[in-house]
Amino acid sequence: MASDEGSKDFAMLKTLIVEDSALFREVFEEALHSRFPSMEIFEAVNSQDAIDKIEKHLPGLVFVDINLAGENGLELAKRIKTEYPHIITIILTNYDLPEYREAAYRYKANHFLPKDAFLMMIDTILPTTDPNRNGSTQCN
Repeated sequence: MASDEGSKDFAMLKTLIVEDSALFREVFEEALHSRFPSMEIFEAVNSQDAIDKIEKHLPGLVFVDINLAGENGLELAKRIKTEYPHIITIILTNYDLPEYREAAYRYKANHFLPKDAFLMMIDTILPTTDPNRNGSTQCN
C-alpha cells in the first residue's frame, strides 16, 4: 500500500484521461476527484487531442483507452513514452486479455487497467448512502 506521502504526490499530479466515451470519462473523472480532490484532470477524445493537451498541460499521469479512433491507444502510449518518458501511462480496456496486456507493456505503457476492474474499484473507494450497495461508506 502507498504511503500517505505517495498519495499526496499522486493527488498533486496533473492527469489526462484519453477516452472516446463521454460517459466513462465523466465517471472516471468523478472517481479520481472523489479520492484526490486536488488532482487537476484534463480530458481528450483522441490521439491528436491528447498530444495537444500533453503539450499544453504537461501531465504526470495519462490514462489511455486502448481502442481510440485513428491512432489506437497502444500507439499513443508508445508515442507519449518516447516523447515524454517521465509521464506514467496506463492503458484502459474493456478486454482483459493476455495479448492486450502483453501489447500494452510492449508499447511501453507503465500499467494496464481493465475497465471492469475500475468499475468494481468504484464501489470500494466512493462513499455511498445507499444501504443496498456493497461499497464503503467512507473514503480513506
